[in-house]
Amino acid sequence: MEWLNQANEFVASWSGELTQWVLVALRIALIATVAWVIKKVLHRTVFGLRTKLTHGVEDRETLKRAETLGRVIRYLISVVVTLVAVMLILSEVGISLAPILGAAGVVGLAVGFGAQSLVKDYFTGFFLLLENQVRQGDVVTLGGHTGAVEEVTLRFVQLRDYSGAVHFIPNGQITTVTNMTRGFSQAVMDVGVAYRENVDHVMDVMKRVGAELRQDPTFGPRILDDLDMAGVNDWADSAVVIRARFRCVALEQWGVRREYLRRLKHAFDAEGIEIPFPHVTVYAGEPKNGRAPAFVLEQQA
Repeated sequence: MEWLNQANEFVASWSGELTQWVLVALRIALIATVAWVIKKVLHRTVFGLRTKLTHGVEDRETLKRAETLGRVIRYLISVVVTLVAVMLILSEVGISLAPILGAAGVVGLAVGFGAQSLVKDYFTGFFLLLENQVRQGDVVTLGGHTGAVEEVTLRFVQLRDYSGAVHFIPNGQITTVTNMTRGFSQAVMDVGVAYRENVDHVMDVMKRVGAELRQDPTFGPRILDDLDMAGVNDWADSAVVIRARFRCVALEQWGVRREYLRRLKHAFDAEGIEIPFPHVTVYAGEPKNGRAPAFVLEQQA
């Protein structure tokens, strides 16, 4: 009967180990479920808090900043909750965290020398958000690229340019931020006319077109002030350049500029004002001693 006792002991031991592993699996599943629930609850809390704080706020700057900060806070919550859940799961399967944390310190010191750019990315990203330099929806120039900001994290800024290309710019490579949509924007127009034109008359026509554009029901709300006439800005090779600008709502300067130039072209055509362009005149020269004249290309304005 000794073999029967040994079999009973084996079954009991195997059953105990199986029960132990089942309990571990259940605890791991419980930890993962609780972590998922906590993450979802905190994400909803952040979203609800952002919605409550921005309720009734019409300032686009405040809305964009709230959206950017909300995305970053949700990202940090996901990282922290996931890290804690992984540590608890490792503890459940019998892996001691003390050696891992000790080794992480040594490895972190060694890796730190090779990951200085990564650390720089996170520090720079933190101050970009803290100082409110870049927000989602802004049009900026970063790292030699210009586009609309689609995402801002502690690691990188995601831009999409006019052609649709997406640029991922590490925060550590950002030395200068050129934000073209902060508060308000300027639609700057450099208009060239022929030297023979009366510049005072040209500027009167430009002011008239600007006043008409301000009265337009579509473009009027996008313009914050009357046309600012700077005057003659340059004597170019083939034109007198007159500069003017509109103060516009942020992100609207390009549309306002295009519409103003379209209307100004029609107004110049109606007034007979010449918009010059470089052209080439072919001069045959003068005949000499019965010989055929030489052809000379002479560029004129």
